[in-house]
Amino acid sequence: MDEEAVSSDVENGEENQDEDEEAVEVRPLDQDIIIPGLSLLCRTGNGLRHAFIKVVLKDKRLSDMAAISNYIHLRFMDVSNNRISDLSPLSSLTQLLWLKMDKNYVTCFPGQTFSQLVYLQWLSMAVNRLTVVEGLVGPALESLNLSGNRIQRLNGFESCLFSKLGTLELRGNRLTTTNGINLPNLQRLYLAQNLITSLEGLEKLESLTTLHLRNNKLGNLDGLNANMKCLQYLNVRSNDFLDETCLRALGLVSKTLRVVILSENPLDGTTDYRPYVLTLIPKLERLDKEPVSLEERAEVWKAIKELKEETG
Repeated sequence: MDEEAVSSDVENGEENQDEDEEAVEVRPLDQDIIIPGLSLLCRTGNGLRHAFIKVVLKDKRLSDMAAISNYIHLRFMDVSNNRISDLSPLSSLTQLLWLKMDKNYVTCFPGQTFSQLVYLQWLSMAVNRLTVVEGLVGPALESLNLSGNRIQRLNGFESCLFSKLGTLELRGNRLTTTNGINLPNLQRLYLAQNLITSLEGLEKLESLTTLHLRNNKLGNLDGLNANMKCLQYLNVRSNDFLDETCLRALGLVSKTLRVVILSENPLDGTTDYRPYVLTLIPKLERLDKEPVSLEERAEVWKAIKELKEETG
């Protein structure tokens, strides 16, 4: 899904959640709803019996999912676009690998529920009503999407709880800082459409290759750190950079950066920042939408060489 589609989905989801809850009749989950949604018949652990391992219960106006707790062999579950707030029935589904609960009414992660889901690898809870992440653990989680919630702080993202997490999406929340993500194995971090004014704690993200910070409130890039020795893609489009001095910290990650997006900042209309950025990052391959040409690269190397000669 492209960036614009993700943005639209988050915004539309938030609008839908603000609708009058009484306008839509809700109902509890029962066998009549579950059975038509089951698929993928597979052998169970001992190989002598069979069970359905996938259930899709999207758009059912569900108010709870207590009845699902009896289907202990489920591995794939989609209950998106309902009115569910209680996650505790999930604790008995210890074989879950994949769970999608977008567009529900979840406000928090109940204690011990996710500690039972030791095989869960993919979780999406975009556009709910989450304000904190405490209570969520994921020893096997590789991808986590919490976009479009109301999260204001990132306490809880510790490497001991999410040792395999490679992708974390927190677009469209209410974060003001990047501090609180202690995940040295994380590779992709999406923080667009927040209220972030400062970059903090990034030195812990040693494996990060992609950092997405579009539509925030950043006034500079202070906080980028040389420990980020894998960073290749940085998107800081639509922030509050006023002049080239706001970009100096790019030099700290210049060895690996290959793509930088800076368009739609205030400096975009006042200065040609392209030569300055290419001087900071001589190996850059693309700046905004334009690839770096061989001619540009040659001019940058020439300028750097001349500067070194002048300064001795």
